[in-house]
Amino acid sequence: MAEFDYDLFVIGAGSGGVRAGRVSASLDARVGVAEASDLGGTCVNLGCIPKKLFVYASHFRDDFEDAAGFGWSVGDRSFDWSTLVANKNREIARLNEVYRKLLSDAGVDLIEGRARVCDAHTVEIDGRTITTANILIATGSEPSVPSVPGVEFAMTSDQAFHLPELPRRAIVIGGGYIAVEFAGIFHSLGVETTQLYRGPLFLRGFDDDVRNFLASEMRGRDLDLRFEANVASIEKGSGGLRALLEDGSVLETDAILYATGRIPRTGDLGLEAAGVALDDKGAVSIDAISRSSVPSIWAIGDVTNRINLTPVAIHEGVCIANTLFGGVEMKPDHTGVASAVFSQPSIGMIGPGEAAAREIHGEIDVYRSTFRALKHTLTGRGEQTMMKLIVDRASDRVVALHMVGADAGEVIQGFAVALKCGATKAQFDATIGIHPTSAEEFVTMRDPA
Repeated sequence: MAEFDYDLFVIGAGSGGVRAGRVSASLDARVGVAEASDLGGTCVNLGCIPKKLFVYASHFRDDFEDAAGFGWSVGDRSFDWSTLVANKNREIARLNEVYRKLLSDAGVDLIEGRARVCDAHTVEIDGRTITTANILIATGSEPSVPSVPGVEFAMTSDQAFHLPELPRRAIVIGGGYIAVEFAGIFHSLGVETTQLYRGPLFLRGFDDDVRNFLASEMRGRDLDLRFEANVASIEKGSGGLRALLEDGSVLETDAILYATGRIPRTGDLGLEAAGVALDDKGAVSIDAISRSSVPSIWAIGDVTNRINLTPVAIHEGVCIANTLFGGVEMKPDHTGVASAVFSQPSIGMIGPGEAAAREIHGEIDVYRSTFRALKHTLTGRGEQTMMKLIVDRASDRVVALHMVGADAGEVIQGFAVALKCGATKAQFDATIGIHPTSAEEFVTMRDPA
């Protein structure tokens, strides 16, 4: 491969692209990476990390209120949005430099600029031409906003992370996890928040019990959650924004956030001209080992629109490196991937929802428990926790776990290992729980719902 400048050139220095580059370099490949923005991709700059920091900030309102039940007197308190944003920005800048050092220490060349694919073995960056044996597309995704009159007055999550001031009123439009999370963040930070979703129930594709339970809990926290509601147009006036809904009603607000999905970032990359096939959503079409229709061009992460999670992109990056330079063809394993939604309360899940589980496995047993966590016996808060366990009746194997409640992601992560190992309901029953915890409920449920 000496006739090329590089053995692998990665377009996109997000989590997946950086991991692919680092592992490839450790396998003696000559690697270059191009990035047109901040290092770390969506997760570090405009996704998982800043979002979770905002979620932490929003929890303090409940914590201050709950403290009284445990004998604590909390005095006057106030929240300063600019302090949170500044501290968040400082942490993100630190992570940007961590990514830069990771690439440098691995011997990967970083080229900061926008890259385009010219052909199967050529990349152009700001007028500079680079040749490479293999090209990896790891450009992630970007927010998708519908064509609504006045939509230019709204924002997406990209802008929400850098708002100069916290609005007094906000409308969040969308029914996916990003909409749910931002509605919870705004509401808990004291913003008068309304979430609108055009369908009958949000979080399409999630377990139905999870969807209904979370909706009930969010409304129990006095968040204005409206289904079968959609914005027809947006107007800007001297007093703020007006959202005109399709049913003729009008909502007055200070900020509107569209969280109506994300699309693969493949525009203006030169992919189609180079012969790379894209699907109807603009995602790079790839095979089981992440190779595109052009044998020397590969793709991982959100740009392939498979499972759009940072750890999945990292896993796919490792597979690419080993396939190309490790002497072993490694296919990404997309089964048994656990995930969380940092809603309030949060969701943790692994495996299919109940309806999908019936289609896949046929005869199933479902175990469900709803309870008030021990903490709230003293706080007086009415918040409930829901746990659900799904078992394939023929094999007794536990095929899914779903939870809505505090620290759901932390709880589900441990059980994900058990499901990956094929744990059965009998093995769950034989496991002694840690008392008193909410997590023990998963090993004490005995009677099918």
